Amino acid sequence: KDGSLEIVRGKRKANTPPLVVGMGPAGLFAALIMAEEGYAPVIIDRGDTVSRRMEAYEKFVRFGILDVESNIQFGAGGAGTFSDGKLVTRINDPLISYILKRFCDFGAPKEILVSAKPHIGTDLLAKIVDNMLAYIEKKGGKVIYRCCMKDFREHDDGSVTVMTTKGDMECSALILALGHSSRDTCFGMIKKGMSVTAKPFSVGVRIEHLRSDIDSFLYGEMAGHPKLGKGEYNLSDTTSGRGVYTFCMCPGGNVVAAASEEGGVVVNGMSCYARDGRNSNSAVAVTVRPDDFDGTPMGAINFQRNIERTAFRLAGGDYCAPMQTVGDFLDGKWGSEPTRIIPTYRDGYVKPLNMDDIFPGFITSELRHGLASFDRKIKGFASADAVLTGVETRTSSPVRVWRDDSLRAIGYKSVYPCGEGAGYAGGITSAAVDGLRTAMRIIAEFAPQE
Repeated sequence: KDGSLEIVRGKRKANTPPLVVGMGPAGLFAALIMAEEGYAPVIIDRGDTVSRRMEAYEKFVRFGILDVESNIQFGAGGAGTFSDGKLVTRINDPLISYILKRFCDFGAPKEILVSAKPHIGTDLLAKIVDNMLAYIEKKGGKVIYRCCMKDFREHDDGSVTVMTTKGDMECSALILALGHSSRDTCFGMIKKGMSVTAKPFSVGVRIEHLRSDIDSFLYGEMAGHPKLGKGEYNLSDTTSGRGVYTFCMCPGGNVVAAASEEGGVVVNGMSCYARDGRNSNSAVAVTVRPDDFDGTPMGAINFQRNIERTAFRLAGGDYCAPMQTVGDFLDGKWGSEPTRIIPTYRDGYVKPLNMDDIFPGFITSELRHGLASFDRKIKGFASADAVLTGVETRTSSPVRVWRDDSLRAIGYKSVYPCGEGAGYAGGITSAAVDGLRTAMRIIAEFAPQE
């Protein structure tokens, strides 16, 4: 609870340093602890630095030109960099205090140590990620951007050769902290015969309200009181037997363009530390089970991809996003333009469409059920002029890469899948914990680099 770690170092000599694939929370914290303990890790990511990711994103927003290697999903900090920087987690792990303390070491506000709902904000998180990566290098680690893993081969002695777009790399241990959107890498693991299975995930839309309306819905006459902060909610309903819930609520935030593949529309939400934007948004997501498709990992990914591509095609094929007012959606019609609430996706680049034409029927049925339920809990939530923007498909990884009790991939000596992309986390904090725990396993086996 004091934010310290008990490190046990191994004695086995490694001729090459460990390699971490992915610079999201899992990869960052794995590389951080290994660098501090003298293991000189190499950390790679197919994407770019935070600043260059932001430049690529702005280009996407303004001109619809998508960089499929460096975007909201890929690059320094992972998908979490372009979010609210929420640190709330459902897991109860003693390593959480360490994670929060280290975020503070690199620039997070100290209030996250005591807040019931800690958040950092995209603007602050970007600087924190830069600070962490610079520190990893200072401690002997190596950071390589624009470097995508294409394949790997484990040798009889446990060492691994990793084939990348920047040449082959040798390592003593390989941490796969891939994130939930590295679909091509996931396909590669499936083809290699790794133990990968489909798991439940969720898809849905982003709902936007005026931030002032959310404050009024929640606080009534006390709305705007400085001690209350910005209005937040977390809603769910499982009475249908399936489950619909709000996710990643961003007070005073924007709906962002989160595509990482050509020909697909994806949305997410983000807000800065001040949370002072005009609108508030959150995902409204419906649980998808393996029996909703063919039950395979390829089927899970294709379920997401088909929705993204349908949204892209119907909205015009230029990364315009489908939009529907809540009033139209609940009344089974479409075509109304936004009024009071102006969509924030790509500065309002949306097209009125019918969500029933984009999602399977069980998704839209459950969304309607959820909106009605949430309006009973927060009167005004399903206001007719609230805006739905689609599609939200990257709430979590749709697959799990199985590992044994030592956190190694099934059938491998030195390959460690971890974090959200491997199916073992569901947000920044839980991914960071899993990455840290994985790195500590490697530290306990090997001696530091000489």
